[in-house]
Amino acid sequence: MIVKQYPKIVYMGTPDFAVAPLRALVDGGFNVVGVVTMPDKPAGRGMQVQYSPVKAYALAHNLSLLQPEKLKDVTFLDALKAWEADLQIVVAFRMLPEVVWNMPQLGTFNLHASLLPHYRGAAPINWAIINGETETGITTFFLTHEIDTGQVIDQVKIPIADTDNAEIVHDKLMNLGAELVVKTVKAIAKNAVQPIEQETMGVEVRDLRPAPKIFKETCRIDWNRPVKEIYDFIRGLSPYPAAWTELTTNKGEVWSLKIFETEKIFEPADVFRKRHLPPATIVTDGKKFMDVAAQDGFIRLKSVQQAGKKRLPIADFICGKAASLR
Repeated sequence: MIVKQYPKIVYMGTPDFAVAPLRALVDGGFNVVGVVTMPDKPAGRGMQVQYSPVKAYALAHNLSLLQPEKLKDVTFLDALKAWEADLQIVVAFRMLPEVVWNMPQLGTFNLHASLLPHYRGAAPINWAIINGETETGITTFFLTHEIDTGQVIDQVKIPIADTDNAEIVHDKLMNLGAELVVKTVKAIAKNAVQPIEQETMGVEVRDLRPAPKIFKETCRIDWNRPVKEIYDFIRGLSPYPAAWTELTTNKGEVWSLKIFETEKIFEPADVFRKRHLPPATIVTDGKKFMDVAAQDGFIRLKSVQQAGKKRLPIADFICGKAASLR
């Protein structure tokens, strides 16, 4: 049942992260008059056209749908206006032109997976973990000209455990995000929001921690770094897009590996120095463990995937590489 006192909402999003808030709105009886998502794209080995998670949900629940190639296209803008939305919500979508975000009378707000003003950008969850943060969260804010800089409406904080990877934090924030979107819509409907300028939140521009888009080369492990930094780097990219490296065995074989799960192994400084091991040196018993030397200890590999192969627990990987490790 749609509750009429709520504003008419257009929802914009694409990946799994954006489905949970949309579901919460629909299940809560909010008046979602339309959904905007990315155009269909071919994916996978067969390059078959696949629907985005948001499109699949919208179709399953008979929600009106638009998939514009260009957000300034007149046909799209006319169709968007025809929905006569009072409010637009953006979750993991695209950067909107002003003609779109400034259209509804109550504005457009975004759900961002960080505690703004920190980690503005495309990969806030990854970078918070990579940087060893012990806390992150989600923020709703009104859209404006510059990306992720608008007035903050509300925030929710959560701890990041030392064992959390990007997937775990993603799922925690996704569920909390659904709750925060509903809370934000209710507050806007009651005219009860008191937005805060990010510039007044006590963070100097020089101290802002960014969250730029992640590319393949971004994910390459630098074994010259301290163990803790490498450990955080790997879990911050796990399971996707995954940290990777090239390791050379004692027999000169070069393995290209994605690394998904590790442990930190430290030794007393004097003991470690006596080993005289260059960074990226493999140390293994040839059966159960494989360690890789870093600046101040070792990264113990727990789950890896060789290029062209499937992901394996390290013991299974070692078993298949016994001859190379003797």
